[in-house]
Amino acid sequence: MEVLLSRKEASACSQLPSPTQKTHSVPPHILSSGHTSGTHESTDVTEFFLLGLSGQSEQEDVLFGLFLWMYLVTITGNSLIVLAISCDRHLHTPMYFFLANLSCVDICFSSVTVPKMLANHVLESKSISYAGCMAQIYFFITFINMDGFLLSVMAYDRHVAVCRPLHYSMIMRPKLCVLLVAVSWVITNLHALLHTLLMVRLTFCSSNVVRHFFCDPYPVLKLSCSDTSVNDLVVFTVGGLIFLTPFTCIAVSYAYIFSDVLRLPSARGIRKALSTCGSHLTVVSLFYGAILGVYMRPSSSYSMQDTVATVIFTVVTPLVNPFIYSLRNRDMKGAIRKLIIQRLVLP
Repeated sequence: MEVLLSRKEASACSQLPSPTQKTHSVPPHILSSGHTSGTHESTDVTEFFLLGLSGQSEQEDVLFGLFLWMYLVTITGNSLIVLAISCDRHLHTPMYFFLANLSCVDICFSSVTVPKMLANHVLESKSISYAGCMAQIYFFITFINMDGFLLSVMAYDRHVAVCRPLHYSMIMRPKLCVLLVAVSWVITNLHALLHTLLMVRLTFCSSNVVRHFFCDPYPVLKLSCSDTSVNDLVVFTVGGLIFLTPFTCIAVSYAYIFSDVLRLPSARGIRKALSTCGSHLTVVSLFYGAILGVYMRPSSSYSMQDTVATVIFTVVTPLVNPFIYSLRNRDMKGAIRKLIIQRLVLP
């Protein structure tokens, strides 16, 4: 009898964690990759767990340093553009007004997702509250759509500048510019509110692990044990309309630009006209190319390849925008140089 008791005690002690063993911040019982085929146990989810991009500690350390660097460069570069445009009266034109708004949106867009990822890594915690996750979804949808609308407004501005230069100042009046930006904010916020309310009505079951570094709507939808057909329908109808409207505006604007440019008699005139649109076209291609591959499909088909694509328009695009718009723009480079000299070198 004593031998049996001693064996049981030894077995129980062997199952205790070693003092040097590193504990995981994600409880093991929630690491299921999906739901079982049986009945689902409905629970009141109070938090989600963000697994990140790799899930391996060594790679997470490297990604932390990379994302921290990209976030700091994004904030610094876009802030410089906003300050340079604000301080230089020569840049108080419609094109730079829209560019300053785009830089502000890019700062907010990056700040919705990246700081939470960095904080979770430092605190060695992968959790995000239910309310925080829904807030991330709301602002993520708002700013990603606002980026699209601003790019379309900038495309229209370039169309007027190239195709109707004599009427540019009369068409692109300050009131119209403010109105275009204000209407874009209203539409994007209403659209984000619709998707967030549809997300809140869903029931989440045993699994609350989001295989991403933020609450992307598609991975969160995959965790629900409710019927998500209404959400998918709204994504393809209302979301498709919100997506295709600025995209169509961009396509039509550049179709008119290219048709007018090809009629110019000199090659120098063609290069000059295209140089005003080159930076914008680069950003549009990078931004819409990534979104088309991720969100124009049902949520059930979301995969790890799509996770990598989301990094392009959530982190990379806001990072490269300041370089694309400033390095190829002589006025912008001059304004930034003047700002740095006056405010930092010679205060």
